[in-house]
Amino acid sequence: MIYIIDIPAVPVYSIIMLKESCPGSAEIRQPTPEDIRCQKCGEKIEIWSDEPDKACKNCGHMNARPIGTSCIEWCAYAKECVGAEKLERLKKAIKS
Repeated sequence: MIYIIDIPAVPVYSIIMLKESCPGSAEIRQPTPEDIRCQKCGEKIEIWSDEPDKACKNCGHMNARPIGTSCIEWCAYAKECVGAEKLERLKKAIKS
């Protein structure tokens, strides 16, 4: 059950998201594995949805996982939602 209370200057949406967690960050908070191919040698690589890149075990090449637009880029509560370490790592990957 969600209780909505009136707190001046705090949007109701923000209160709900802190209580329930944002659905946009689900892949970061509860990562899932994906298979990609090494861009250099073609070897199959398992990479998790919260990892921006991964080294190929066959040739050592760093392979970036495509990261689309994410709520961590604009949400004021991203640090509390996904954690400081993951937030900084993913923001750095988005910039590069």
